[in-house]
Amino acid sequence: MASTTTPDPLGHPSPAGAASAPEPLPETVPDILGEPWVARTIPVTDSPAAPGADHAVLVHQRGAVPAPGPDGRPGTPRHERAVLYLHGRNDYFFQTWLADAFFDAGYEFYALDLRACGRAGVGYWSPHDVRDLRVHDEEIAEALRIIRSEHGHSTVVLNGHSTGGLQAVIWAGDHPGSVEAVTLNSPWLQLNSSGLVRSYGSALVDLLSRRDPDRIIDNPAELKALEPAEAAPSESRTEGAPAGSRQQAGTDAATTVPVDTDPGPIEVDIYARTLHRRWGGEWDWDLALKPSPSFPVRAGFLAGIRRLQREVHHGLGIDVPVLVCCSTASGGPGISRQEALRCDTVLSVEQIVERSRFLGEDVTVVQIPGGVHDLVLSPSPVREEYLSTLTGWLSERLG
Repeated sequence: MASTTTPDPLGHPSPAGAASAPEPLPETVPDILGEPWVARTIPVTDSPAAPGADHAVLVHQRGAVPAPGPDGRPGTPRHERAVLYLHGRNDYFFQTWLADAFFDAGYEFYALDLRACGRAGVGYWSPHDVRDLRVHDEEIAEALRIIRSEHGHSTVVLNGHSTGGLQAVIWAGDHPGSVEAVTLNSPWLQLNSSGLVRSYGSALVDLLSRRDPDRIIDNPAELKALEPAEAAPSESRTEGAPAGSRQQAGTDAATTVPVDTDPGPIEVDIYARTLHRRWGGEWDWDLALKPSPSFPVRAGFLAGIRRLQREVHHGLGIDVPVLVCCSTASGGPGISRQEALRCDTVLSVEQIVERSRFLGEDVTVVQIPGGVHDLVLSPSPVREEYLSTLTGWLSERLG
């Protein structure tokens, strides 16, 4: 007699049905986005890559949990397919209109705020300061297990933005067969600087990361760490706090400007302040979770990013279709607010396009005219063009 099987997070069937009764559903709580959004804590193992970070947060709509069947076990999900969204650095999931586009295309939507980041970074001593992105494999695997095994989705797509895009391709390259497609929104596949700075800057950042991983890199795009003085020990940590220690958010004076004070002019952070309502922009995200200026970039974090970007350059061999979307133009220092609303002011789109060819054999690159770094935050109708491109590609490739 054939045995009943359920998929594991890597897509490999495993025996199921041994338990005599269904386990109670894990607890979810109302999310900060309000109904129908809920949040589920995913415990994680402590790691030197993010010491003290003990959980991630999976966000989805209440209706994503299938209603129990007559036997008390979860029934059929409302959407057979699902997408798992991975946020960027200094970011968290709040873009519900992205989820709406996936719902309309027939996909359930899940977002994972990774350990030490977003919802899971509240109270952490240095949010988003993770020294090796592979530490997130644990929560990604658990999120995929929940999506497939608990909620019953047969098809899962990874959708990653910026650092989350780098996270997504590293995961897909390391875990063949775990997802059916990868879709990327301005992925951070290369440092936004010249080749000379990338080469010599990477070497010095590696050195700094070993000597002083908490050293703050003021401007990773230009790598001021190239200056010899940057190799000296820093005073970036709170006095008396050892490396990797947990502190209350805000005790490190370099972390960010409190949101209840005037953080300065728009030029201080042209990308975020062009977009946020506080400075006259369209969007009103939580500045405690996605602050301006951003949480600091530290040498240990940047060294980990550069290691993974070098892996991308060597080729990842991703075995599923990949969609890479980005703007058509990059913007540098000194551009106007109007120009910043029509280009990527964070990364080089030329470098995104160039590095995309190393991801796998089946890669589609689409540039969106007038897009900003997070294409979902672009002014209308540009964001609608991106969302239509994204869902249209999925329909074409996955049916």
